[in-house]
Amino acid sequence: MKVRGFEVASGWEDKDIRLPRRSTTHAAAYDLEAAEDVVVPVFRPGVKPTMIPTGLKAYCQPDEYYMIANRSSGAGKGLVTANGIGIIDADYYGNPSNDGHFQVLVFNVLDHEITVKKGERVAQLIFQKFLLADGDVAGGKRKGGFGSTDTDGDAATVSRSDESLEVDEEE
Repeated sequence: MKVRGFEVASGWEDKDIRLPRRSTTHAAAYDLEAAEDVVVPVFRPGVKPTMIPTGLKAYCQPDEYYMIANRSSGAGKGLVTANGIGIIDADYYGNPSNDGHFQVLVFNVLDHEITVKKGERVAQLIFQKFLLADGDVAGGKRKGGFGSTDTDGDAATVSRSDESLEVDEEE
């Protein structure tokens, strides 16, 4: 039985993608490499983050997620992850939109464009467990890849009385 790990995503099988590894025995994170050369423009207001493909998908248990974070050397090289950290849910793996291929979103904070080379380490990934709140009622199913949970869907409101927890479904 698979517990957690990495696989090459569909469409990247013949691109010589290396699976992530930890650099030292006590490292918490797995180093992520760029799957191809990418030019990252200088950040200016209005410039969207650059997506660096990894060619990878990751699997984990239903009560886990994985987090993509800056490498400690990233800011010194001018690259910072656009959202600080990226949270990727277990059900992203194998989704019909992109097979679970995850990418690293970055900004370039230097005064010149940066070329990231294939195989260059660009971020790190950490597997984590998560906890649920009392009255959690999530029941939706993932229907797509990147950004697919950022849509209006089945919402629930939770209200607390003195004696019990009540959940009212919105239509």
